[in-house]
Amino acid sequence: MRTTRHLVALLLAAALIPSPALAAGAPCYRGVNLSGGEYGERGATYGTNYIYPIEETIGYFAKKGMTIIRLPFRWERLQPALRGRLDDDELQRIKDTIGLIRKHGMAVLLDPHNFGYYDKVQVGTAPATDAAFADFWARLAVEFANQDGILFGLMNEPHDIKATEWLDAANAAIRSIRAAGARNLILVPGTSWSGAHSWEKDVIGGANGTVMLGVRDPLDFYAYEVHQYLDVDSSGTHPTCEGADAAVEAIAGVTAWLKRNHKRGFLGEFGASADKDCMSGLTKIYATMSGNSDVWLGWSYWAAGEWWPADEPFNVQPGKGPERPQMRLLAASAKADAGGCAAVKPAVN
Repeated sequence: MRTTRHLVALLLAAALIPSPALAAGAPCYRGVNLSGGEYGERGATYGTNYIYPIEETIGYFAKKGMTIIRLPFRWERLQPALRGRLDDDELQRIKDTIGLIRKHGMAVLLDPHNFGYYDKVQVGTAPATDAAFADFWARLAVEFANQDGILFGLMNEPHDIKATEWLDAANAAIRSIRAAGARNLILVPGTSWSGAHSWEKDVIGGANGTVMLGVRDPLDFYAYEVHQYLDVDSSGTHPTCEGADAAVEAIAGVTAWLKRNHKRGFLGEFGASADKDCMSGLTKIYATMSGNSDVWLGWSYWAAGEWWPADEPFNVQPGKGPERPQMRLLAASAKADAGGCAAVKPAVN
């Protein structure tokens, strides 16, 4: 573990210099969110209030052709005090889970599932300042720097924070990650839940599609993470898909934005029930990403996990009953895609 003084020095050392963009390739990341590590409050008991996926679940999705697991966890549990050291036990649980995922040949997307908050304090607001957020990522980057198959997702779904303020926080975290020597791929969300449907709309403090072009990465090795559900209000809280056509249009819109701005994207959350309209919408979304593999790195479906109830409409966790239609579609789409992406940018001598 590096000292706090060294971490501060790392934060100050980052320089914003241009670098080649990500190389184009077929969508390489096809996977699921394995939910459970984000459950409960900061003082929750492991195994009682929250859980990480077991090897049986991980192995199931690997056999289905998945190539990435988005792994949610709570920032407060991993770093109990802002600017403090990471909790040894929680860090080891995450490392053990990563080991199982990598054992089965899949990449891992680390996901602090905090919605732009530390406890109830919004990022950018004392004491959860941009510097504190950057400190967290510096410590996490030190633990996983340049490990094959590990991607850094800056934050799950920041929402009621201005786009301009979120950009400052994201750039501070990116600087700290690169200053720690980590060349891992970084996924950058926008504000307003990082919704694809609102990506170019001024929801709060500017449109993501305009403001987030201000992302600055010394290695230019990042992609934008968007989320999109198919229900009537894009919230992922309804079992029917009156918003399926709008969701397909939203993904097409982000695709055009990525191409126009020479950027890359990743669909970090999407999900739907087995309703006919939902399945049709999911099929079209997969087709859009597969047909535009020059800008889409891939996707991770929401969700699975041992504690998801069997009657949850979006659930693709294997159970005693027949395999869910959504899972069959996921597996078919995974087989249709091909290619590979580097999770760590090669060092330049």
